[in-house]
Amino acid sequence: MSQQGYAGTLRILTLNLWGRDGAWMDRRSVHRKGFHILRPDLLALQEVIKTAEYDQAADLLGPEWQIVHQQNRNMQGMGISIASRWPLRNIQELDLHVTPRTGDFPCGALIAEIMAPEPIGPLLFVNHFPSWQLQFEHERELQAMVVARVIEERVQRQSMHVVLAGDLDADPAATSIRFWCGYHALNTMSICYRDACNSIHLHEEGHTFTPDNPLMAQANWDWAFSTA
Repeated sequence: MSQQGYAGTLRILTLNLWGRDGAWMDRRSVHRKGFHILRPDLLALQEVIKTAEYDQAADLLGPEWQIVHQQNRNMQGMGISIASRWPLRNIQELDLHVTPRTGDFPCGALIAEIMAPEPIGPLLFVNHFPSWQLQFEHERELQAMVVARVIEERVQRQSMHVVLAGDLDADPAATSIRFWCGYHALNTMSICYRDACNSIHLHEEGHTFTPDNPLMAQANWDWAFSTA
């Protein structure tokens, strides 16, 4: 990333942890090892558990991280969290229950200013967690507009880089994703974010919802080649 003549490297990881479902203890070992190897600077975590008794993000990452959690979680403590190697400030949580049928899921967004050192400098980091149901693209469009408006308001007050990550739960051809990438306007609003994966790995596959994943095959997931 670069702006006004300076450049720096930033390692960002976004991951849906799937709570403690499945073979959790086996997955826990893989996650902890993977975080250590990848050494990200910022993490956007989805479906991560935070209760009074257990902090899944802290369990996996260790004590050296700055971690903030969504407050509006489900009954099991599942929601989203942001972890940073650097201090965070001006944390903002958005409620994305934009229609009545979104009520049974902790859809939301976390926005934090990350006090990254020079040459990167402060940036706005967003963990976006919209509705996941295939038939809820209308809600994802509304949710994208809510988050985008807040981001635009904040960067107008204080110009800085914006990094948006999350579990977007939509095919790249979906209107909500096209909106983020500048290909489609919604309700007279338009923005344009650069797709980091396509910018760096233009000709490489990055599928997450794919029949190659046995969990998706078992669920008869309809998006054969989509990214989360």
